[in-house]
Amino acid sequence: MIDFSHLENYRENNRIEAKKALGGLPGSIWETYSAFANTLGGIILLGVVEKADKTFDTVNLPDPQGLIAEFWNIINNPQKVSVNILSDKNVYVQEVDGDHIIVIDIPRADRAYRPVYIDGNPISGTYRRNGEGDYRCTKEEYQAMVRDAAAVTQDALVLEEMQLDVLNGESIRSYRQRMRLSRPGHVWEALEDEDFLLRIGAAAIGKDGRKHPTSAGLLMFGNEYEIVREFPSYFLDYQERYDETTRWTDRIISSSGDWSGNIYDFYFRVYNKLVQDIKVPFKLEGVTRIEDTPVHHALREALANCLVNADYYGRQGIVIIKQRDSITLSNPGRFRIEIDAARSGGISDPRNSMLLKMFNLIDIGERAGSGIPNIFSVWNGQGWKEPVISENFEPDRITLSLNLKKIGDKKSAIKIGDKKSAIKTMRKELIVEYLTDNAEAKAAQIAEYVHLQPSRVRDYLKELVDEDIVVAEGARKNRIYRLKA
Repeated sequence: MIDFSHLENYRENNRIEAKKALGGLPGSIWETYSAFANTLGGIILLGVVEKADKTFDTVNLPDPQGLIAEFWNIINNPQKVSVNILSDKNVYVQEVDGDHIIVIDIPRADRAYRPVYIDGNPISGTYRRNGEGDYRCTKEEYQAMVRDAAAVTQDALVLEEMQLDVLNGESIRSYRQRMRLSRPGHVWEALEDEDFLLRIGAAAIGKDGRKHPTSAGLLMFGNEYEIVREFPSYFLDYQERYDETTRWTDRIISSSGDWSGNIYDFYFRVYNKLVQDIKVPFKLEGVTRIEDTPVHHALREALANCLVNADYYGRQGIVIIKQRDSITLSNPGRFRIEIDAARSGGISDPRNSMLLKMFNLIDIGERAGSGIPNIFSVWNGQGWKEPVISENFEPDRITLSLNLKKIGDKKSAIKIGDKKSAIKTMRKELIVEYLTDNAEAKAAQIAEYVHLQPSRVRDYLKELVDEDIVVAEGARKNRIYRLKA
């Protein structure tokens, strides 16, 4: 919400757009409407000019009600705008220092309405917001929104060109054993593998009347070389970074070839790594020592959420990084509900509902949308710094950062010297993290990610080049950076 008594304190950004509008309703308003609706929402201010120093000033609109009437006529024309997601409360006249301006408050569109596009063309008329500008979406971004808008989740697709023999028999046997332990005597226990896979959603009957794997079945139980046939960007990556002199001290990747590479086996390999040195006290029930603490449960939730809510058609894959005092989980895709709603809980809208079902059957994951609130509650109970959830675009990614340090704890798990040194180290780690997720980038792109001026980022990049961690290529203006192989 904008404090209009101090409008001069605001600037154009990813949530605010100013338009003078003295010549009538500006044509670019519809690109901004589409961009805000498809990204995080935002506010358009008509009758506001951005001065040379980037500050705002108002101009008195001569006929604000006439502009509002024109706005409603156009936004309700399906040939111009695909959907109107606004109501009367979203568009109003505001007086600022004696001038009348128009405020258009655009929420983030529900996924069922995205992409919101203009001019009757979803390919060329779909926009997103980036910084202070609107940009036309790529075909990949458009397709991601279309996938999320579907009523049936993407993992329910029947892969009729594949047979059930593409699934890894050992992974299936392991899963069935875990389910026997979780649900002894379950009615599906006696079924043959093919019928069992049908029941859990890993297989389905195709148009040819034969059994085929679903997308969920392929992701859960397939071999990596079969999975990438359907999901070309599929990649699972777990890294431990305990030593500042190396990029990682331990790593698990789906393409190594010495294990299945599917998400079922990845889950247990990674979970065991995540908890093996987490220092939380065990509890006693009578005289029995209980090793499975709320922290262990929360980490299972975090890992399952990361895997279940990933867009496996999206770029860069799953990346999980464990450091001495933090764990970061990142997956392709964007939130299907508002971040605040996800934190509050009670709403479950998984991107891959069949995968969630399969994890639920072995007592992993939550159906009622309580997973994220539980993680926050556990971290609060431990006195650890609050987890951070972020949503990034270009490409779409969701990141959950779990800090393992107590609030106010000045001791670092990594010996890094004084405060300035710690800040520098953290910023350099963020740069390396960005280049891990992106094959190459310019300083300006990295600067936006770490929230620093490009000049400062270039200084850090020079240090990383000198340390033989990063490689720089090209002239200064077009210089790109990448991690050294």
